[in-house]
Amino acid sequence: MPELPVTFRPTRTRVVLLSIGVMLLVVLTVMSLLLQTFTTGDRITFICTGLLGLGVLSLLSRPKVVATEDGVTVTNLTTVRRLAWAQIVRVNLRVGDSWVHLDLADGTSLPAMGIQTGIAKQRAIADARALRALVEAHGTGRSST
Repeated sequence: MPELPVTFRPTRTRVVLLSIGVMLLVVLTVMSLLLQTFTTGDRITFICTGLLGLGVLSLLSRPKVVATEDGVTVTNLTTVRRLAWAQIVRVNLRVGDSWVHLDLADGTSLPAMGIQTGIAKQRAIADARALRALVEAHGTGRSST
């Protein structure tokens, strides 16, 4: 079981997304400055498109799951949700799932996109098991992987 606090994040996916975003911005900026036929408006449009692309890819790289003594904070693309340990009933990462799902005491399920199978499936399985062990140790949960 990992020591608290611990952060689960798809590091490889994050590196790939942010690298592509930076490269996109650099390529579009260089192209806009080197092409002599471009007007100032064209250059601004190219650079803004690169910034928009970097922004979207940064948003996609945002997910994480942070476990502390007090509970779990799940950060997905646009939302952050703080859960007490007792609120988490089960940690699920079934075959074919893209990311972990947390079954909650109120009968709902919360996707935890910070543990995803994308590039590093074995890492996601290990992280899901670690989170499951933490839930079992700190809460009242039952889990399945």
